[in-house]
Amino acid sequence: MISNSTNAGEQYLKYPIERIGAHLKGVSEVVFIPYAAVTFSYAEYERRVQERFDEIGVRVRSIHRAKNPAKAIREAEAICVGGGNTFALTKKMQEQGLMSAILRKIKSGTPYVGWSAGSNVCCPTICTTNDMPIVEPQSFKAINAVRFQINPHYLGANPEGHAGETREQRILEYIEANPRRYVVGLREGCMLLYEGGRLELIGSRPMRIFKKGVETYEVQPGDDLSFLL
Repeated sequence: MISNSTNAGEQYLKYPIERIGAHLKGVSEVVFIPYAAVTFSYAEYERRVQERFDEIGVRVRSIHRAKNPAKAIREAEAICVGGGNTFALTKKMQEQGLMSAILRKIKSGTPYVGWSAGSNVCCPTICTTNDMPIVEPQSFKAINAVRFQINPHYLGANPEGHAGETREQRILEYIEANPRRYVVGLREGCMLLYEGGRLELIGSRPMRIFKKGVETYEVQPGDDLSFLL
C-alpha cells in the first residue's frame, strides 16, 4: 500500500519499483486496474505501468480489456491498482463486482499492490481519500483488506495564507464520526507492507496515527504496528 506513485523530480513509479519487485517475486503477470484514470485513457495507463514493470520482468494486463473482469481477478497471479481519482475507481470496481473478488484473492494469499487511490480501496471505506467526488459510487465501502483507514499523500503543513481546514482537521472530523477506526497519515515516499501477518512501514518519514480519544502521534519505520491489525 503505497502513498504516491512518484516523488518530486523522479520518474513515474521509480522509487517504489524495487519494493514492488520484491513483493511480486515469482509473479510473471499482474492484472492491473486502471479505473482511477480520468484525464487519460486506460490503455495509456497500462502502457505507463508496463514501462516501469518491464524493469522487474512482470507483464501488465489491464482489466479493462477483459470480457469478464471478475473472472480475470479470480485467475490473477497478482493484482495491481493504480492511483488517480478514488471515486471513479470505486464506482467502476463496484459495478464490476471487483471489491469482494479481490478480497477473496488477498485472503487466499494473492499479492496486491496499490498506490494512492489503490491504497485507499484496500481500506474498509474510501472516506479518508483526498479526492473530489466527481462521480457517485454505490457506496463508500471498499475492499476491507485492512482494518484501518489510509490517508495517502499525508501532509501536516498548512500552506501560507490558506485559511481552510488542514488535512489533520479533516481526519479529526472522520475519527469523531467513526470513533472505532484508526486512520494512518501515510506521507509521500512511504508505503505499508502487510505480509506474513506483519505490518511494516517502509520509507524515510514517520506515519501519523489518528484515533478518537488518543492524542495524535507518530510512528517510525521499524516500530510495532500490530495495534492496527
